[in-house]
Amino acid sequence: MTQMPTMTQMKMPRSPFFALLSLLMLSATASADTSTTETPTNEVKKEMNSPMLEPWTGPYGGVPPWNLVRSEEFLPAFETAISAASTEMDEIANQSEPPTFENTIVAMEKAGEMLKRLEALFSVHSSNLNVGPIPDIERKVAPELSKYSDSIYQNSALFQRIETIYQSDEMKSFSVAQKRLVDDLYKTFVRQGAKLNQSDKAKLSQINTRLARLFTDFSQNVLEDEKGFVTWIDDENDLAGLPSSVKAAMKSAATDRGKPEQWAVTNTRSSMDPVLTYADNRNLRETVWRNYYNRGDNGDQHDNNAIISEILSLRDARAKLLGYANHAEWRLESTMAKTPAATMDLMMKVWPKAVARVKEEVADMQAIADKQNADIKIEPWDYRYYAEKVRKDKYDLDFNDVKPYMQLDKLREAMMWAAGKLYGMQFTEVKDVPVFHPDVRVWRVDNQAGERIGLWYLDPYAREGKRSGAWMTAYRLQQNIDEPITPIVSNNSNFIEGAEGEPVLISWDDAVTLFHEFGHALHGLNSKVTYPSQAGTSVARDYVEFPSQLMEHWLDTPEVLSKYCVHYETGEPMPAELLQKIKNASKFNQGFNTVEYLASAIVDMKLHTSEKDRIDPDQFEKETLAEIGMPAQIPMRHRTPHFSHIFSSDAYSAGYYSYLWSDALTADAAEVFEEAGSYYDPEIAKSLHDNVMSVGDTIDPAEGFRRFRGRDVDTRALLRKRGFPID
Repeated sequence: MTQMPTMTQMKMPRSPFFALLSLLMLSATASADTSTTETPTNEVKKEMNSPMLEPWTGPYGGVPPWNLVRSEEFLPAFETAISAASTEMDEIANQSEPPTFENTIVAMEKAGEMLKRLEALFSVHSSNLNVGPIPDIERKVAPELSKYSDSIYQNSALFQRIETIYQSDEMKSFSVAQKRLVDDLYKTFVRQGAKLNQSDKAKLSQINTRLARLFTDFSQNVLEDEKGFVTWIDDENDLAGLPSSVKAAMKSAATDRGKPEQWAVTNTRSSMDPVLTYADNRNLRETVWRNYYNRGDNGDQHDNNAIISEILSLRDARAKLLGYANHAEWRLESTMAKTPAATMDLMMKVWPKAVARVKEEVADMQAIADKQNADIKIEPWDYRYYAEKVRKDKYDLDFNDVKPYMQLDKLREAMMWAAGKLYGMQFTEVKDVPVFHPDVRVWRVDNQAGERIGLWYLDPYAREGKRSGAWMTAYRLQQNIDEPITPIVSNNSNFIEGAEGEPVLISWDDAVTLFHEFGHALHGLNSKVTYPSQAGTSVARDYVEFPSQLMEHWLDTPEVLSKYCVHYETGEPMPAELLQKIKNASKFNQGFNTVEYLASAIVDMKLHTSEKDRIDPDQFEKETLAEIGMPAQIPMRHRTPHFSHIFSSDAYSAGYYSYLWSDALTADAAEVFEEAGSYYDPEIAKSLHDNVMSVGDTIDPAEGFRRFRGRDVDTRALLRKRGFPID
């Protein structure tokens, strides 16, 4: 079973200058506030010595100084770091020596380290600790970073040096990785407006600055609706059907909010999903459903519709200014898919099959509801609830029976064990590094020879000010220009912490997501490249999900299930009979899973290829879903007003299709292990490491896949994986 994550925040930039936008991609904030902050000269000098700006010290090649972060220092620190980075870039651009790979391309790879370190610190605060002054700081920082990025892309002298190298005979002597680095850098500059005249460059900068502010507002509005809409329950009888572990987590959430006599359902997916799946109280299910799916769409001060409309208009204007037909054409040029038509072709091959499966699933659900004399018609808040009843009826599988075996800590151990079997990694928890919250734990990662590969941070629990969903972040990228520098990566989730002293039990779907995000972390940790902008997950948007989706397959291997899925009370392994039931039901509910995801991906692509001058998001969403025949019983996975993938930054805009594109690769690659009879086959694992996990963006992703699979992708594997008919 595959669950597309709500948010995968692991994408590092493909060119050195996308690092300048990483804050926008990772925390994505915005405001209409056009004020600036004046910092006295003496304060700037003080911040020049701030530990937030200094090279990281301590063990493991240096670590983020979370204990030294002071929120009041962020604004002057950014002013100092941006100024320093600008100076470095100007020195590269204006040097008297003729342009060479070393004095221009490599120099750019090394530049801006102070700013990158500061961004790493701040992005965690904006994503994981977005409380107090952080939202207002974001509103000021995001536009400044956008302006700085434009100043680099629009630096004519710098672009001329890159273009000279790109067009030189010297390119013939470069390695494949070096050629790819220069080629990508040159084309990125062009896509970002390097060839525009001065007037159009100014227009482009205005658009980008305004977008940065709008992205900020969008994200903050979603976060406010996640904090503000809590469903309170006074009577425990209203919680009938919910597992005891879920009720305990709801009680803990209420206690944390000062209401120990009640139960709270917070407005996040991890809280919403078990209520919709198990709660017998239909009114409760509907209330929770409406709170969650109406985020950003409540007609109040946090409503996102006007913001979305302006974002879409600005994106369209920017694309046309840069010479593209629409935003999607601009965004997709550097991906595997290349064109919107290619993405729609794949999606529409799957869509009708998924819709047909939904009709079958709904019929099964309605039959059970009718048999129970429920006197209802299946609605969106009924789908998960009755799906579980169908699963039990058809496969004798109740995931309530599975959950006692799904301990978060044991599943973490399972992931580490699998990484050891596949890549020889050894994980050792360390306590000698600072963390940004008491929930965070850190592991040193070594190879079989005991040499450090990197560090892995885990921030597993939901809290106020932490964005919903799950994601991976790279605090430091692997590189080997002058000396080996090891990566530091993190996984971030929103599991609900149970009562003190009790193990945290998670759902099967949450376990899939846990493995998925760990796949991104392994992609970063396995990196073995020279240049940081080619490291780890710095690959095409529609390729980056491939390693993470593939990692999901290790969850339901017999080795993991029998060794790590043990009962939290008895310690007994999951019974073989239950394991077989999980296997038998592996393709169950794929209609729902595929349709709720694909609806969002199709709407995303249609929004960004539309020729309308002004778009009403709610109306456009409604009309598009009607046009493609969206089943009434299912909502989009991410409704437009809270679709953070595409409106909190440009990162996934016109790119949500990438999960399906990557899953086509994933399904085909998984069959290699299945044909070998084991997901732990050492020869295949080595090929995966050598051709996918370690190479980053040093080779074309299609070539990397071809080397691993022995041929181009067979998209029929995707249909086989989901149990859909193959025409």
